[in-house]
Amino acid sequence: HVQLIESGGGLAQPGGSLRLSCVGSGGTFSNYVVGWFRQAPGKERELLASISKTWGLTYLADSVKGRFAISRDNAKNTVALQMNSLQLEDTGVYYCAAKVDPRLLEGEETYEYWGQGTQVTVSS
Repeated sequence: HVQLIESGGGLAQPGGSLRLSCVGSGGTFSNYVVGWFRQAPGKERELLASISKTWGLTYLADSVKGRFAISRDNAKNTVALQMNSLQLEDTGVYYCAAKVDPRLLEGEETYEYWGQGTQVTVSS
């Protein structure tokens, strides 16, 4: 089983940037699709981005397309979420998750392993 640890959250101003990292351990990282999810206050957790196991295929939700980018480095067991042009509504707890299922668009019910989450707050 893979264990996931997120880092990089914090406070940012509107229009600012943050870079989240998800480091995996305890498994062969390249065996897993990795996704980034956000749970905003009072809302359900939503899939923001996902990346395939080795070919670098990505999915970005419409709400973050053009502002966020997902990438991975399997040699370092890391998946990053670069967040630019942050908006107030980007505030929430960000989770990375991993799954064997190769599909990129499917939601949280298909993910088997989860990190503990990292808080992102966008505020002026």
